[in-house]
Amino acid sequence: MQQAKIAVAGATGRLGRHVAGVLDAEGHQVVPISRSAGVDVITGDGLAAALTCAGAIIDVVAGPSNEQQAATEFFNTAARNLQQAGERAGVARYVAVSIIGIQKSAGGYGSAKLAHEQAVLAGPVPARILRVTQFHELVGVLMDMGRQGEVIYLPRMRTQIIAARTVAEALAAMATSPEAEFEAARAAESAGAPVPELAGQREENFASLARLVAARRGDQVRIEEVTGDDPDSEAAADGSLLPGPHAKLAGPTFEEWLTTQPDNGSTA
Repeated sequence: MQQAKIAVAGATGRLGRHVAGVLDAEGHQVVPISRSAGVDVITGDGLAAALTCAGAIIDVVAGPSNEQQAATEFFNTAARNLQQAGERAGVARYVAVSIIGIQKSAGGYGSAKLAHEQAVLAGPVPARILRVTQFHELVGVLMDMGRQGEVIYLPRMRTQIIAARTVAEALAAMATSPEAEFEAARAAESAGAPVPELAGQREENFASLARLVAARRGDQVRIEEVTGDDPDSEAAADGSLLPGPHAKLAGPTFEEWLTTQPDNGSTA
């Protein structure tokens, strides 16, 4: 795809701002779809204007809740509104990010994301999905959320963690790929080819990564792993979120990425 107008749903989020940055650097016109920009994927306010003359939609919206029913309703509504408004505007393609391993989900947020995939693919605008692992940036976020005094409680998780910027580059490449390439890949996936996956280069233990962050911050906190009895926690702990054999693996590693972050060790 030549330089084009591309709408990024969730453009102000942790991944969305990287997607917007990559597209902008490549010379594309980025249209941010976010409430702060006056566009709401749930009410539909501002969508028609945002998608006018857009060549593609990149959907990286994050739900406001991890609860399965609320998240499912959010994602289904967002995908339906983007698809319908995209069809009316003549958008040629729709690319959405998802999570590796959710096809094995027994419930929770994983099932909500699977419903999101299905809603995206069921719409009239030709669509593709990219499943990815957790972001490097998530480590610091969950550390801050899980802190209780001098102890940080983190989910027990096996992951091949990846940088958000690397994911953004892959999404941008998928959304701007030549038409014949996009359609051939979409046809293969519709016929049963595996959903594309992108993951980090090696398996990591989430708590071990958090200890690297704590050391960089000079924080003497103790880090404890916990496992909940909900489907999302079980999937994180048992390796269900690890990539399949067909996944593309990409760097940087978490340690390499961490050295590029501010001296205070912030990973937000």
